[in-house]
Amino acid sequence: MKARNIHQFIGFGILRLCVFMVLSALFVILFDIFSKGHQSVSWEFISAMPRKGMTEGGIFPAIVGTFFVTVITAVLSIPMGMGCAVYLHEYAKDGWVTRLIRMSIRNLSGVPSIVYGLFGVVLFVQLLRLDTSILSAGLTLGLMTLPWTITASEEALKNVPQSYRDASLALGATKWQTVRTNVLPYAVPGMLTGTILGLSRAAGETAPILFTGAAFYLPFLPKSLSDQFMALPYHLYIMATQHHAIDKVRPLAYGTALVLIVLVFLMNFTAVIVRYKLRKVKME
Repeated sequence: MKARNIHQFIGFGILRLCVFMVLSALFVILFDIFSKGHQSVSWEFISAMPRKGMTEGGIFPAIVGTFFVTVITAVLSIPMGMGCAVYLHEYAKDGWVTRLIRMSIRNLSGVPSIVYGLFGVVLFVQLLRLDTSILSAGLTLGLMTLPWTITASEEALKNVPQSYRDASLALGATKWQTVRTNVLPYAVPGMLTGTILGLSRAAGETAPILFTGAAFYLPFLPKSLSDQFMALPYHLYIMATQHHAIDKVRPLAYGTALVLIVLVFLMNFTAVIVRYKLRKVKME
């Protein structure tokens, strides 16, 4: 009995140490970005256009470009990803073909984002002739987010007890009626949570938009989906590594990083709120 308690104490101690190390590293990174970037963040910095080669002004075009790309990503990945998850879990037969599709989807989740960027250039920019634009970048990010959305949605569907389906079918409901009324209401909170987390990841990606539409410097807003755009991740990458006056724009780079982190945090916080609201409605 004593040996078991000792092993348990050591195991929990190692887990606590791992959590402490991860949180400490996160705290150091966030503290460094906040301490060096909060002085640059102001209303003018958020709402103004960049000036003089991005050495002055704000990041408003980058915020707008990130917003539009994220919306296109959501339009592509959410309906298609959720629909694919519903079909795989509720309708597809459990055979080698279905298992192969699931394995492929999980493998696609681990493909580096730069590969999606190169694929987006070939498919959207060259083959479909959408040119380097907001639409090409959004569709590329949508493809990158799709495996994540499918996996998260299918896991949410697995958490719905089988008895809910059996009871509905026993009462004479059709398969679709069962899915629509007895499965999706309980699975949607988890599906949306995973989807929003995937979108927040996509909003911070640089490689997929590097080749498909992001521009180095545009002191104006895009007028259509076929225009090039500025985006916060690429804007930060340029100012931190490629700018001709890196030392001069370093405070602006830290300010951009802080704004991007806040936007990603707000998206993650939105996922938590949506999950809580839908669970509350479901319980009522």
